Parts: sequence; C-alpha cells; structure tokens
Amino acid sequence: MRPEHRPTAGLSVAVLGGTGFLGRHLGAAFAAQGARVHLIARTAATESVPPTDSGVTTTRLDLLTTAPEALTEVLATVGADVVVNAAGRAWRADGTEMAAGNAELVERVVTALAAASGPPVRLVQLGSVHEYGAGAPDGATGEDHVPTPVTPYGRTKLRGTQAVLRGTGERGVDGVVLRLANVIGAGVPQGSLFGRVAGHLGASARADARGEKPAALRLPPLRAARDLVDAGDVAAAVLAAATAPARIVTGQVINVGRGEAVPMRGLVDRMIALSGLEIPVVEATEAPASRTDVARQCLDVSRARRLLGWRPLRSIDDSLRDLLASVLPPERPPLGTPLGITAGAPAEEGVRP
Repeated sequence: MRPEHRPTAGLSVAVLGGTGFLGRHLGAAFAAQGARVHLIARTAATESVPPTDSGVTTTRLDLLTTAPEALTEVLATVGADVVVNAAGRAWRADGTEMAAGNAELVERVVTALAAASGPPVRLVQLGSVHEYGAGAPDGATGEDHVPTPVTPYGRTKLRGTQAVLRGTGERGVDGVVLRLANVIGAGVPQGSLFGRVAGHLGASARADARGEKPAALRLPPLRAARDLVDAGDVAAAVLAAATAPARIVTGQVINVGRGEAVPMRGLVDRMIALSGLEIPVVEATEAPASRTDVARQCLDVSRARRLLGWRPLRSIDDSLRDLLASVLPPERPPLGTPLGITAGAPAEEGVRP
C-alpha cells in the first residue's frame, strides 16, 4: 500500500455478501486493520465470522430484492465510507440467478450510492477473470483487452463491471473494479473445482483413519490452465483499492492475480500430494456438452502494482495448505515439506516460465 493511501483504522466498511467465502476473508482483514466492519448478506454465515467485539457487525438483508432506497438508508445508518461488493452467484446457479446476483444487484448498489448524501462512498466491485473469455492467446491479459466472455457467469459479471463504470462516468459514483483471478484459500465454495477436490480429500482422510480404502477422485477433463490468487492477497488488494486516492482508482478496472497460468491437473496432483493420501484420479474422457469455458487464463497484474502498490505475496502451496487444513482432520495436517510441483515464490508481473 502506498503512503498516499488513507488509513484503514476508523473507516466504516460495508461488505456486501459479507458471510460468503470472500466476504469473511475481507471482513476479517478490514477488522484487523482497525476498521468498523458491517457484514451485509441475505443468509447467515455458514462458517464463523469475526466476533462482535472485534468491531464487526452482521446484518441480514436480501440484496437480491432490496430497493436502492432501502440500501441507501442501510449504508447511511452504518455511516459507510467504503462498500465492497463481494456478493454474487457463480456455483449451482442458472443464467437468471446469475443475472440477478452479478448484474442487477450491482446496478441497485450503484443507484443507491449515487443517491447517497455526503462525501462519496468508495465502491470496490469484485469482478472476474471470466469477463475476458479467452483473453490474450499466449501472454498475459491486460485491462485494455476487449472482454469477450463465453459463459453466463462471465457475461453477467461483465454487466456488473459496466454498471460500475457507467456510475463513475455518469452519476458521480466513486467506484473501482478489481477483476479477480480464480481465488483459492480456506473456505472456498464446494461447487468449485478446488472445493470439490478438498471435500473429497477430507472425506478420504476420515475414511483412511477408519481403515477404509478411499474412493477414487472422479473429475471432468483437467485440460485447462488457470491464474490463481490467494484469498489473503485478494484482501490486501481490496484494502489498497478502498483506501487509494480517488484520482488514482476511480473508474479503473484493475486485474488481481498471480500472473501465471497453472495447469489444473498439476494443481489437483499437488493437493493430493500435500494431503499425504494416495488417491487415484479418474478424469472423464469428454467434457460435458454444456461446457463452454476457455482453456487458458492469465492476468497481467502490472496495473495493480502501479496504482495500488500491490503484488501477490502468497505461494500456491500456501493457499493449498490453508484450504487443506480447513478440511483435513486435526491429527492429519497437510504436509509442510515442498514436493513435486510447487509455486514457492511470489509471482511477478505477466507470465512466468
């Protein structure tokens, strides 16, 4: 974080979707820096959130149906200086549900902030690498690349980004979009590949402890390579975007990733190795007919370094160990000795060998 960033301590921060995977990480990160944190979500937390004496409150509010006027009132009540939108729909949702959670919700948030009185409230919108679609074919995809999403999730997330950019250009909203790579860490949703594999390894460890043979891990074809970023590194980027001067970030789209494309089969093998289990992996021979995702994703994160003073600090092994520690029995922690493939050092800009 650069010296010109305002202090986090004392800020009132509303995290929409605050009881979800990323929302919990963000709430904890802001609270650790002395902010007053308000987690706003339509459902109760599925896992623990910071205790109430840590400066964190939780408000149940159906963000999918709340009118902009009501949201304006809620944000005024908590005296929000910053709103982070970590709400959205990705896993186990159809196109209509994704449109409601990833696009229409953002439009209501922008309308609510445009109508707010007093100093502008900083909006940090969490976008997605999937907005780019295929992106740059060989190198790293920069923010100037024209988005061509190929999935309902990518298309609806792009609509959310466009709503924020229109709000900054036409309605005086102080908004910035962080376009995130695939986020990994403890508590990742079970509907994701990482969550699915972690859940299987947790169940396999418990079966192994009972003397039972763990079942094979059956997955779709693992031919893709993805840019991955740790949830803690995402939290650091959000803190930087929330406190940066408006002249630097308002109206910007900023990539947040590691800047490398990691083969998914290698990642799965690495997770199994770190678990200490012997689990056979069975890949389907063909992808589902409905699958339209792209083969490779890699983000150019040089703008984040330049504007936010941010770079990824945690290795993929750090992220995998955090994830595995949250699902493996306490008596069987993930291995700590590097083995096999590993990304043991922080990523730099662009593509790494």
